[in-house]
Amino acid sequence: MNDDSQRQPVVTDQDVVRVRQMVRTLAVAVKLSLVDQTKLVTAASELARNTLVYGGGGEVVVTRVQNDRRAGIRIVFADHGPGIADLDLALTDGYTTGGGLGLGLSGARRLVDEFTIDTEPGKGTTITIVKWCR
Repeated sequence: MNDDSQRQPVVTDQDVVRVRQMVRTLAVAVKLSLVDQTKLVTAASELARNTLVYGGGGEVVVTRVQNDRRAGIRIVFADHGPGIADLDLALTDGYTTGGGLGLGLSGARRLVDEFTIDTEPGKGTTITIVKWCR
């Protein structure tokens, strides 16, 4: 974790709200467009809620990142829940088990520039997303 990282445990609904606020604040600071701020906050909200509901809680780490050309935000969502048994199904457009924003993982993936998922049944799930300034 670098100095620009912020950690937020996710164990209650209020923690999901805190993640949204943290992401929005950093999105403004790195000068994401309003549209990209909205996309990132929406994806982060869906994934934080999934961390709570399906992963039984976990942690979110939000980091300002920089490459040669531009700034961005990397967010890592990690839980030690049951994992995702059928990742292909979970990533299918329109697939949702209900209870979230209805985006599902595929919707969250479409809202960001980079999306990686590491999951294993019984071992939990880690999802990393990145949104870059245009």
